[in-house]
Amino acid sequence: MIDRRHFREIDWALIVLMLLNIALGVAAISSASEREGAGYQLRQTVFAAFGLFMLFLTLLVDYKTLMTFAFPLYGLVVLVLTAMIPFAKLIAGTKSWIRLPHIQIQPSEILKVVLILMLAQLFAGTRRAFITRRTALAGSGLVFVPFILVALQPDLATAVCYLPILAAALILAGLTRKTLALIVIAAVLLGIVAWNFGLRDYQKKRVMTLLFPGQDPQGAGYHVMQSKIAIGAGGMFGKGFGKGSQSQLRFLPARHTDFVFSVIGEEFGFAGILAALGLYFLLLARLFQAVGQSRDRAGVYIVFMVVCLIAFQFLVNILMIIGALPIAGIPLPFLSYGGSSLLANVLAVGLVLNVKMRRFANV
Repeated sequence: MIDRRHFREIDWALIVLMLLNIALGVAAISSASEREGAGYQLRQTVFAAFGLFMLFLTLLVDYKTLMTFAFPLYGLVVLVLTAMIPFAKLIAGTKSWIRLPHIQIQPSEILKVVLILMLAQLFAGTRRAFITRRTALAGSGLVFVPFILVALQPDLATAVCYLPILAAALILAGLTRKTLALIVIAAVLLGIVAWNFGLRDYQKKRVMTLLFPGQDPQGAGYHVMQSKIAIGAGGMFGKGFGKGSQSQLRFLPARHTDFVFSVIGEEFGFAGILAALGLYFLLLARLFQAVGQSRDRAGVYIVFMVVCLIAFQFLVNILMIIGALPIAGIPLPFLSYGGSSLLANVLAVGLVLNVKMRRFANV
């Protein structure tokens, strides 16, 4: 349980940086969805408040105790994901959500936090310079089971987000050249199989649009082109809050979710983009700083996996909106609309806080 000494060690600066990013996201969501009257900004605020409550609740329990629940939670979520494929209702083309009164929950998002705890539990006890091939395969298998289940929903974007968590754990555990070569070969073969048998036509089209965005300006290339127009139209200081033509006139698709950063670029300009990026980099730097402040290997694993997960989602989203990557449907952590995504990322930061505040506790 938490005591006064632990309370004094809470990284309030990290919490403030996270809340500032969330507040910026709520503001952009409010502007992007103002004419729709859907109340997205209110829902995002409610989920942020609930996430903050859950964050402080998890701080009451030592992260090493939380790790002991990782495998049972993993089994439960995998069971739910398996049942969702035949029984869940189709929403926005996927079976990713469980409908509850007044809200929808996406278990595949919450699984990110569970995977971090589970892999830390699995790998932290390894004291060798290099991880054994059996342990590496065991960890990879535990990640690829939900990867396949989520991809079958089909929600490939969320499934892909599990890979940086696994990669971070394997990097820390230490890979021999032979094991690394086997993983690369397996990844290449999986990519070939996925392209020929797994990816749907619209997903292949997105990849081709990356190479030739002008070939389909009204179809797969429309999102990227409108995003670039929005960012370019913002100029140096932007058009002003709520005055972006691309977002307000609904030319920009998914403006409150995947392309929320384009809204920031149009309404606050290049200066606003620099400020938003600076705020986000401060958050990532604060998170990364905690890697070296962990009291044990388990803490290092947890913090490093959280940093890699958030940084991966951030990088993919930013590269996506400027056309450097295919439209992947990966939201921008803390800024894009999405209750389950926001909750998962807040809880992930909570794990970092948990590790950091107990760095002086006895191992």
